[in-house]
Amino acid sequence: MRILLLSACLFVGGVAQAANDLPGGGIDAEALSRHVRLLASDDFEGRAPASAGEQRTVDYLVEQFKAAGVQPGGEQGGWTQAVPLVRAQVDGPVRATLHVGGKDQSLINGTDVTLQSLRPIDTVALKNAPLVFVGYGISAPERQWDDYKGVDLRGKIAVVLINDADFATPQPGAFDGKAVTYYGRWTYKYEEAARRGAAGVLIVHETAPAAYGWATVQSSGLSPLFDIERSDADARAQHVPVRGWMQRALAESLFQRAGLDFEQAKQRAQQRDFAPIALGDARLSVDFKLKRERVVTHNVVGKLTGSQHPDETVIFSAHWDAFGVGKADASGDTIRRGAVDNATGVASVLELARVFAAGPRPQRTLYFIALTAEEKGLLGANYYAAHPLAPLDKTVAVLNMEMFSPDGPTRDIASWGRGRVSLEGDLEQVAKARGRTYSPDPNLEAGFFYRADHFAFARMGVPAITAGPGLDMLDGGVAAGKALRDTYFAQCYHQPCDRWTPQWDASGHAADTTLVYDVGVALANNRQWPSWQDGSEFKAIRSKSDAARK
Repeated sequence: MRILLLSACLFVGGVAQAANDLPGGGIDAEALSRHVRLLASDDFEGRAPASAGEQRTVDYLVEQFKAAGVQPGGEQGGWTQAVPLVRAQVDGPVRATLHVGGKDQSLINGTDVTLQSLRPIDTVALKNAPLVFVGYGISAPERQWDDYKGVDLRGKIAVVLINDADFATPQPGAFDGKAVTYYGRWTYKYEEAARRGAAGVLIVHETAPAAYGWATVQSSGLSPLFDIERSDADARAQHVPVRGWMQRALAESLFQRAGLDFEQAKQRAQQRDFAPIALGDARLSVDFKLKRERVVTHNVVGKLTGSQHPDETVIFSAHWDAFGVGKADASGDTIRRGAVDNATGVASVLELARVFAAGPRPQRTLYFIALTAEEKGLLGANYYAAHPLAPLDKTVAVLNMEMFSPDGPTRDIASWGRGRVSLEGDLEQVAKARGRTYSPDPNLEAGFFYRADHFAFARMGVPAITAGPGLDMLDGGVAAGKALRDTYFAQCYHQPCDRWTPQWDASGHAADTTLVYDVGVALANNRQWPSWQDGSEFKAIRSKSDAARK
């Protein structure tokens, strides 16, 4: 897209201009920090969807969009898009008993396992459901891989490994090496088992292939589940009766008592000829009540209508939600504030809205969307993608933003995952123009491409990326960046300590947001269309609507 970017240089006076020469004085680091401080304050109660914290968040975002000078972009001329969800929460105690090796073991929910359900039922009641190890739980005909081999899972619990077979092998195999495919995601494990009629799924937690520790699983597993509102029939088809995770130590004990070795079974699961393994006499009984209620949460939307091609849309997005109030940490703190994840991304959307509104009117329409319920499974983005406010076949690109650094500037910027999309090259080009570099995702094995809101749009064929911070710190280099990242994920990811502090340094956050502006202003002011590259699973989807963009 080099010609596109050169034309953008003329429009903005050259992409290599200093950031404070952008309209409105450029992306303001102090404003970014101020937005994060307010959104991650205790008053917002962790910004859980369908909570008092949501209302405060929506009010703040609308206020800031108005101040920025953008127009309402939501439904019926308003600032929001209603997203109807179902909230399902365990109501009361969870009774779970594992029978194996002739003995019963009571399981503690949140400690040994996490157990939940999105089925349209009031009570989850499984009695002596057999356990079957199905390896990675993947059926991928295009990769000549089938872990199920025709096993009948009706009435049974599938025990599944997280990630995919390539993670644990030294050489790339059927699944693109250590770069996680969608087959490695926990969401896929549940979906595939539901298609096969399983009574339940237990995913074995291991920190490295999951890319997060048990504390993250526990935090999510003890919180309410959310889903897009569906018919009862669709909900039954989409969801197993019981789903959750189990600690690796429990899995090792389970396999041993069933006369098997867990590590040997894992190694067998890394082969194409793997076949499901019945876990001896292992049976699981589960009983808990479920409270289900319909709730409505909201995407918040501002826009600038294009001067020449108003039907062509560029989207800037970030999710506003965090995890609300939950289990107390060691200090007694219960509010999971989501400062880095993802008040930083929302702050970028607000600043981009202000800067674009202060400049010349774009040729294409710009949407600035703060999406809801990302932490519940990309639900706000999925709902928008299914009910778009502007046609997806004329949506030029989605520039999503996540988890910018509070630790100062880096030499590089990164995007999440390996998307095989031209937008990655565009980000690299604008970074070079500003004397910086672009780094492909340094942590492909974490599967971040499938864990951010841009994925909801990519699945519909819309070129999309999520931009985030690089690791090459000006102070300390890559080693310092990796140390900061690893500490954050080990200690504060989805935890109460993800908070704003007086030491917050948003200078790198501002520099990264400026590069998103550079890509966005180019897209906003020409007729070119970003594209998926050969090898992308989304290229064929986008090509079906090519005629709309002629």
